[in-house]
Amino acid sequence: MSSNSEKNEKKIVNSLWFIYIVSVASAWNAELITYPLDLVKTRMQIQGELANIKEEKLIKGPYRGFLKTGVGIVSEEGFFKLWQGISAIFVRHLIYSGTRIVVYKSLKEKFFEVGKNDPFPFWKSVTCGVSAGVISQYIASPADLIRVQLQMEGKRRLKGLPPRVHGFYDAYKKTVAAAGYTGLWKGSVPNIQRAAMVTLGDVTVYDVSKRFILEHTSLPDNHVVHTMASVCAGFAAAVLGTPPDVLKTRIMNQPLDEKGRGLLYAGTVDCVKKTVVNEGGMALYKGFVPIWMRLAPWSLVFWLTYEEIVRLLGADQF
Repeated sequence: MSSNSEKNEKKIVNSLWFIYIVSVASAWNAELITYPLDLVKTRMQIQGELANIKEEKLIKGPYRGFLKTGVGIVSEEGFFKLWQGISAIFVRHLIYSGTRIVVYKSLKEKFFEVGKNDPFPFWKSVTCGVSAGVISQYIASPADLIRVQLQMEGKRRLKGLPPRVHGFYDAYKKTVAAAGYTGLWKGSVPNIQRAAMVTLGDVTVYDVSKRFILEHTSLPDNHVVHTMASVCAGFAAAVLGTPPDVLKTRIMNQPLDEKGRGLLYAGTVDCVKKTVVNEGGMALYKGFVPIWMRLAPWSLVFWLTYEEIVRLLGADQF
């Protein structure tokens, strides 16, 4: 009975639904710590865009770097405004983070039949990472849209502009009323592109880096290895994910006409053209520093939390 009980417990903690729950809990923990950096990054990406030309009051808003943007939010709006919109990001991770880890592990272990100590060719890990990012982000895209809108409300109010939304549900209702349910996926193309690149950088690079370190050093599978692998993952995710993140933020934040169409950008390609022509190619890397500064600790907290939970509960580590 004892042996059967242990087998059943092992099966439960290694089940996909359990991995899903652990992934969501790890993401929420990482988000609580690093969310202010995401808010600062989003505010920086909006600076200088075409909307500033159309809204006279926004022209007067100065360009600010990372520190000045963060200090400005605290001094002008209040300390807790650094977590404005976090309810939407929790909803997003309830869908996104659990799905991407489950999809990645399912493709890796079920489709490619790769075990913990089996060789894992790079092209297979890339396929798993990109697929996991695309699938999970498509499902979670509406929550991301609402998050961006909520994050920008503090800036609009400081400029004397009327608030567009008054919370998660209000933003949801107004988006559906203006553009229908399909409007919830506005900006989903760059959003999905970003998620594919970020997941490739975060999950795939973490997996590959961890395997490489374990294979080429005498280090055991412990916090040191997890930290080293997560540092590599955070940097790769920032490099790959910043351009589509800028495009996603701008497309999602733009105002809509009466038919629910964007007033500034016709789509991803149009957004790229206008951004590069008006602000230069490096505008696609606006907010890179806070993205990197957020993804690095986010990846570290997420993976350390994930690996520690599964270790304590006796599940297989990633």
